[in-house]
Amino acid sequence: VQLQAFGGGLVQAGGSLGLSCTASRSIFSIYDMGWYRQAPGKQRELVATITTAGATNFGDSVKGRFTISRDYAKNTVYLQMNSLKPEDTAVYYCNANYRARYEYWGQGTLVTVSS
Repeated sequence: VQLQAFGGGLVQAGGSLGLSCTASRSIFSIYDMGWYRQAPGKQRELVATITTAGATNFGDSVKGRFTISRDYAKNTVYLQMNSLKPEDTAVYYCNANYRARYEYWGQGTLVTVSS
């Protein structure tokens, strides 16, 4: 298993939840990391990415509410989700990407936000 995601679960609207994803050191040290999500009946969409240099990018729907970070000592990328909305309900996938040529996906973790 190259990527393993943790976290997810059920949270009320307005609440917070954190996800983490651990990668092998050989991947984490050179790959950009990110999170994507897929809601039922919808296409997978960008949540957030972070480069090896720490530059971040967020999907428009989560800007200002979610943060992404990475810890090289733990080979782990984190997604902190605040002010959650029911429309954030989805399966969240961890992603590792190297120059758009090589890519790995985690197994997905379900986040459910109740209204």
